[in-house]
Amino acid sequence: MTEWQALILAFFMDLSIGDPLWLPHPVRLMGRVIAYAEAFLRKKCGTPGQLKRAGMLLAGGLVLSVLAVTYALEKTVFWITGNLSAIVGGVLFVYLIATTIAFRGLIDSVLLVVRAIYSGNIPEARRHLSMVVGRDTENLTEKEVLTAAMETLAENLSDGVVAPVFYFALGGLPLAMAYKAVNTLDSMVGYKNETYLHLGWASARLDDLANYIPARITGLLVVASVFVLNMCNRHSRSVASVRRSYRTMRRDGRNHTSPNSGIPEAAMAGALGVRMGGPSLYQGVSVNKAYIGESAREDFIPAIHEEMRIVWVTAILAFGVAVLARYLRSGM
Repeated sequence: MTEWQALILAFFMDLSIGDPLWLPHPVRLMGRVIAYAEAFLRKKCGTPGQLKRAGMLLAGGLVLSVLAVTYALEKTVFWITGNLSAIVGGVLFVYLIATTIAFRGLIDSVLLVVRAIYSGNIPEARRHLSMVVGRDTENLTEKEVLTAAMETLAENLSDGVVAPVFYFALGGLPLAMAYKAVNTLDSMVGYKNETYLHLGWASARLDDLANYIPARITGLLVVASVFVLNMCNRHSRSVASVRRSYRTMRRDGRNHTSPNSGIPEAAMAGALGVRMGGPSLYQGVSVNKAYIGESAREDFIPAIHEEMRIVWVTAILAFGVAVLARYLRSGM
């Protein structure tokens, strides 16, 4: 089994089983290591400067350790089995690749919100939404719940799908797993609040750097997906919607507190004809975020289903490019 074949199988494995709790998962292990390291470092560091240096050590140490361990594990699998055609080695390799991908989990989390909306259970929709967003969800209206779900679907399309696939195409499993370490660090300590301003500074900056190219690739793939879907449906306004998606990405992509998250969100907002962003509450504090896109429709339930179709095509395009890249590399 070659790496490009393993990547295809990993995509279908993720679609089939997602990330079940009964299976060991590298990201959960990384999370436990980060939590232990944070507790230890806070006991040893008393000043902002010390915390900042400790955060740099935490970020660099974890990412390099994950890179080295994954490389060694990959070589061990090759050594034990002789090659990846052996069943045990092949399954392990495919599973490890699948753990870097979060496509099934992303789709399922948003579907739970949509199904609760369909059943008229807004409190349940808010509860499901709170599992995947950082904002306060207790008092959101139906439209606000759907808007937040669309935002997180676009943002996590880059973090959970395109970025790990991009790094796998670039450097194989070790680099893809190292990216997951960066992403996990940011999700746990990379906040710009009083608690993590210093300890999480390095993790947040590293995440910004690691996602810079993947976020922009995601935006372009969203635009391409809009074109593909409209052409498949023989939509007479396909060129206009593609232009709107690309124009909104270029115009509003920077209207976000993150240097990266706004790019795929803006491309998606333009494709759907909706407006994302705006003021939100985080732990009771109002954050006045800029708007992304223009409000050209009010039917947000059809819009989120349309977004899911775009997400599917974007994921398939991303995997297709990555498989081609590894295939060409294997032939060199």
